[in-house]
Amino acid sequence: MYNTDKPTREELPSSAQLRRSTIIAAISAAVLLVTIVLPSEYGIDPTRVGRVLGLTDMGKIKTQLAAEAAADAALDASSGNAAAGQKAVLARLERIETLLGGGAALAATPSAPAATAKPAAAVAAAPQPVAPAPSAPASAPRPAPVAQKGTGRSDEMTFQLAPNQGIEVKLVMKEGARAQFSWASKGGPVNFDTHGDSKGKSISYEKGRGVDADEGMLEAAFDGNHGWFWRNRNSAAVTVTLRTNGDYAEIRRVL
Repeated sequence: MYNTDKPTREELPSSAQLRRSTIIAAISAAVLLVTIVLPSEYGIDPTRVGRVLGLTDMGKIKTQLAAEAAADAALDASSGNAAAGQKAVLARLERIETLLGGGAALAATPSAPAATAKPAAAVAAAPQPVAPAPSAPASAPRPAPVAQKGTGRSDEMTFQLAPNQGIEVKLVMKEGARAQFSWASKGGPVNFDTHGDSKGKSISYEKGRGVDADEGMLEAAFDGNHGWFWRNRNSAAVTVTLRTNGDYAEIRRVL
């Protein structure tokens, strides 16, 4: 159906020409590998051509990002089972604390009528004097210290991170609770991730790389643990100091 011109034997490449073309292609591929691919992908530049073209720095950045991603993945995998166990323990502790808090409230409630019953008896025993009447309001406000539960708390913690070490600190908070924070690293910048987690829930508030300090207000999106993860990517140890102040039940280091 189609008419095609078949090449003659003289037009076909000889074996020597094929070998030469193969050798030239292999040499070209090797040159591209050494001068372009290795510097731009892995930061390896034996010929210094990649540095001149600006490819070596790009390769080093890619290598560092890949190493950090692998380290974070390994950390997540290693801490996955531990995190599940910690969440179960935290859930049991929260239930125990809730029960204890309810028992304390029940124990404190009957004491108020006992305090107010005495002025009533005094008034019944001596109705004529008007002076004892002010003493009843004076004793009644004493149960008011219960309101001090909402005043919050303040903490300061300091950690030393070895090279490539990561730590995690969490605040136990209720939904809508707010905590003011500030942290700073001494000895070099760090990578950080401000996030929260609970049963089946997680949220990332803020992330940063190569940061010396940060401050602000952390508002819990749900009941659970909310805080920070830091990693030291420097060649020397750094010291991180965290200061918190606000409405949270507990602060703990979980990693």
